[in-house]
Amino acid sequence: MQTTYCIIGAGPTGLGAANRLKELGEDRFMVLERETFVGGLSASFRDDQGFTWDIGGHVIFSHYPYFDRLLADLLGADYLEHQREAWIRCAGTWVPYPFQNNIRFLPRKQRWHCLRGLLENHRRESPAPENFRQWMDTVFGKGIADLFMRPYNFKVWATPSELMAYNWIGERVSVIDFERVLKNVILAMDDVSWGPNNTFRFPYDGGTGEIFRRLGKRVSDRILIGQKAVAVDHAAKQVRLADGSTVAYRHLLNTAPLDLLAGQWIQDPPDPVRRAAQDLTHNGVHVVGVGVRGRREDPKCWMYFPEDNCPFYRVTNFHNYSPHNVPHKDPNVCSDEQCRALMAETSFSEHKPEDADTVVRRTVDGLAAGGLMRDAERSQIVSRWHHVADYAYPVPTLSRDAALRTIQPWLESVDIYSRGRFGGWKYEVGNMDHSVMQGVEWAEMMCKGIAERTYTLD
Repeated sequence: MQTTYCIIGAGPTGLGAANRLKELGEDRFMVLERETFVGGLSASFRDDQGFTWDIGGHVIFSHYPYFDRLLADLLGADYLEHQREAWIRCAGTWVPYPFQNNIRFLPRKQRWHCLRGLLENHRRESPAPENFRQWMDTVFGKGIADLFMRPYNFKVWATPSELMAYNWIGERVSVIDFERVLKNVILAMDDVSWGPNNTFRFPYDGGTGEIFRRLGKRVSDRILIGQKAVAVDHAAKQVRLADGSTVAYRHLLNTAPLDLLAGQWIQDPPDPVRRAAQDLTHNGVHVVGVGVRGRREDPKCWMYFPEDNCPFYRVTNFHNYSPHNVPHKDPNVCSDEQCRALMAETSFSEHKPEDADTVVRRTVDGLAAGGLMRDAERSQIVSRWHHVADYAYPVPTLSRDAALRTIQPWLESVDIYSRGRFGGWKYEVGNMDHSVMQGVEWAEMMCKGIAERTYTLD
C-alpha cells in the first residue's frame, strides 16, 4: 500500500486531520486504526444492559471557532447543553468546585486549617517552587494542600507531585485570590463559575463517541480498521503493520503514544531520541460504570474525591448528561423506573498500582462510602461495566519538556509529526478541542504552509 499522507490513529486528532485534508481537496491519505472502532479515548460503548459509557468524564467545550462550526455541522440539534455542577467530597460534606474558592462549606476545623495556611502564605515571601508539590504548598497553603490538592492530584496522576512540573497549569487549576476567598467565607458567597467548562454540550444519543462516529463516516473510505502499526522505517518511509504488510508514505502523522513511536517503533533512532522516550511518563485508568435501578434528585454533573475511603478520583452522574445514557424503560432492566449511571475513574501506575480484579467491587464500596449509593441499593445494581485504558493522561513530569525538545525536532526532520493527547504528550493541550485542532492544523501546514498554533514546544 502507498499514500502521500499516512495517519496513525483514528481518534480526535487523526480524524480531525483526515477531515481537514478532505476539506482542502486532498484525497491522497490513509488512516490506520488498530481498534475495530474510531474515536480513541473519546469513543463510547453501550453495554449489554443498554447503558452508554464514555472512557471517562468527557464534556464538550471549545477554544476554537473551527471546532464550534465542526460540532454544529456534525451534531446539528442532536445535543444537550448543561450548566456545570461540580463538587468535591471532603470531610464528610460536599464543597462546590473550585475547592479553594468555596472552603466556607467545610466544617469549622477544616475551614480554619485552610484559612490559617492561606494567612501564613500571605504574610511571608516564599521561594520560587521547583516542582508541582512545592507549587501547591506555595500557592494554596498547607491546609488546602493537605485536604484537597495533594491527595487529589496523586489520585489523578498516580505520580508523586514532587516528580511533576507545574508550567502546564494555565486554565486547568484556579489559583488563589486571598481577598476573594476571605470574602466568600465571611459573606457566605458561592463561587462556582470559574473555568472554561462552566457550560458544556453533550450528544443526545451515543455518548461522546457519537461525534467521532459521525466524523469518521466522512472519511470512512480512507480508514483501515483493525490495522495495528508496529514499526516505522523512517529511512524507507514505511509503516509496518502487525499482519506483516507495509504502507509507504511521504508524510506521516502519528497520534499513537509518543513513547512507543520514539522508543520502540522507529528503526534506528539516534540514541538521545531513544533515551528521551524513556523520560515520558503516563498513567492508566480503570473506568467503572455502575448502573443502578431507581433515581434520586441529584443535579451534580461530576464529583471529585480526594480522600482514601474510595479508589476513584472522579465520579460522573452520567445519567444527567443525556436520558439516552440509560436504558429507556427496559422492563428487563429498569421496569417503569428510571436508572442512574455512575461512572467512576481510578488511575494507576507503577507508583500507584490498582488491582484490576477487585476495582469494580471497591468502586461500589466507595460509592456507598462517598454518599452516592445507600447500602440497600447494592441489590438494585443492574450493570457493572469495566474498561481499562493503559494510556489515560500524559504526565507533565520535570523531564517532559526536555524530552519533547529532543524527540519532536528529530521526528520532523524525517517527515514524521506526532500530535494529539499522547502523540504530542502535552496534557495542557490535550482536551478534545485541542486534539482535533492539532490534526486540523497539521493538515493546514501540510497543504497550505500555515504554521501550527496549538501544539508548540515553547
